[in-house]
Amino acid sequence: MAIEISARKREAQGTGASRRLRRLGKVPGILYGGDKDPVNLELDHQDLYLNLRNERFHASILTLDLAGTKEQVLLRSLNMHPFKPQVQHIDFQRVSKDKKIHMKVPLHFVNAEKSPGVKEQGGVVNHVLNELDIVCFPDDLPEFVEIDLSTLAVGHSLHVRDLSLPKGVELTLHKAENPVVATVVVPALITEEEEAAQAAAAVAPSEIPTTEQAVAPKEGEGAEEGAAAKGGDKGPAAKGAEKPAAADKGEKKEKK
Repeated sequence: MAIEISARKREAQGTGASRRLRRLGKVPGILYGGDKDPVNLELDHQDLYLNLRNERFHASILTLDLAGTKEQVLLRSLNMHPFKPQVQHIDFQRVSKDKKIHMKVPLHFVNAEKSPGVKEQGGVVNHVLNELDIVCFPDDLPEFVEIDLSTLAVGHSLHVRDLSLPKGVELTLHKAENPVVATVVVPALITEEEEAAQAAAAVAPSEIPTTEQAVAPKEGEGAEEGAAAKGGDKGPAAKGAEKPAAADKGEKKEKK
């Protein structure tokens, strides 16, 4: 079933008019293509934004209701605000049933858990492509292309030309072009050699020099420092021993 959207003709044009529309919750747009002249549109932002979250809206034939007249169209481009969830502008193209269209359709991957690469070899699927460029008539346009991964093994890849496409759908590739769609790879593991290299690079705690080791005594300084420690150094106990001597001097003065 086709998705239907409503729009109205937009009379005012220019940057200022588009800004006023956005402040009112509208989206400026344009409809072109076919044998008719382009038409400037305005659409309701809330309805449009909800439709944009639907995958089918981006890769299927849409029905555009313009003032009671319904036309078959395709979404061709849209501009989003740099950081707000706001559609700035949108373009639609008319569709003619007798003319082929060029579209990007999404890829749906199935049966990955059944593939020997995942089930038996412990690999993971790497999706290289998520959409595919195709050419077809509007009536043959698929909503998506299904990719069966049930036969994919580790180290093997699935290419675009290996896919089974729906009837009437053609690829848009050059003669020698055959890009990879998906592959199965083994997750990167740390090998024994890498572990040994990491262990060699790490410094053991016992190898870190202490303060005493960092300041090694020179020749001839060891004896002097030892003597200074015995007689010359006055620690807290030595300083405390000086106080009674000072008290004795005070007593002698009083006797005199």
